Amino acid sequence: MARGSFSEGNELKERVVDINRVAKVVKGGRRFSFTALVVVGDENGHVGAGYGKAREVPLAIQKAIEDAKKNLFTVPRYNGTTTTHQTIGRFGAARVLLKPAAPGTGVIAAGGVRAVLELAGVRDILTKSLGTTNPINLVRATVAGLQSLKTPEGQARLRGISVSKVLGLDQREAPAGEAAAAPAGEA
Repeated sequence: MARGSFSEGNELKERVVDINRVAKVVKGGRRFSFTALVVVGDENGHVGAGYGKAREVPLAIQKAIEDAKKNLFTVPRYNGTTTTHQTIGRFGAARVLLKPAAPGTGVIAAGGVRAVLELAGVRDILTKSLGTTNPINLVRATVAGLQSLKTPEGQARLRGISVSKVLGLDQREAPAGEAAAAPAGEA
């Protein structure tokens, strides 16, 4: 699914990650406005992040929600609960390590990274923030990491091999079969 082509059939949930008061210095003093960082997603593989700025908080949040809806994308997931492979998302000075985890692990993340992953429908993942703690850059680095994920089917098609070979299932079964065959050959 391409960016921005999300069908409105599923209910999108919104989560405000950060609100910041900013000032513009003018001749008569300071003019204050607010910025909002919002993540939207359906908790079923679609997520987007947006940024808005306005003179009042509710307007800034509304602008951020509209921006996030324009930036929706699909997240490939393995078994519906974790990411397909390990990756590092980069944006500015922020780097976020996203590592798949076993079922039942939960979302090991904080702040904006947690918001993005939960609204994307990822239930089991380990994350590590490397670099800056700026929430805007962390969210954008997480989004970049999720967008860099590849599906096992797509990788299999690119390499011209089966999906089970991409996932490493053939390698796990082969040593077990060889170990069972070795004692029979000795006898």
